[in-house]
Amino acid sequence: MSHKLATVTQGALYGEQTQWRTIMLNSPQWFVWLETPAHRCFSYALFNRSQGYIDGFITVRKERRQRGGFYWTAYRRQGSRLRKRYLGASATLTHARLQEAAHHLCARDGPFPSADSRSSSPI
Repeated sequence: MSHKLATVTQGALYGEQTQWRTIMLNSPQWFVWLETPAHRCFSYALFNRSQGYIDGFITVRKERRQRGGFYWTAYRRQGSRLRKRYLGASATLTHARLQEAAHHLCARDGPFPSADSRSSSPI
């Protein structure tokens, strides 16, 4: 059986890992979902507002750090290079934090509008 990642799009998490229920980001259910040991990754859709479609995805993974505890990290492949961005503990993984990581990871390949119009979010 294939195991598909839950996906964040339009400010909500949805997919097989959520039993097909929608979980709004920054809600109490979101933070409970992040803390659950069985949930270790999800994808974050990069919506290109100027084109009106999803440009790609960022994979977000929960990883154990040397100092102990689990923390979230975002990954995006650009050509042959894999870029990564530390996101922090589950309690700090907000919608704004995900948007910031998306802008940082996409800065070099340009799926989003320029830095002058950063107020528009990818989702």
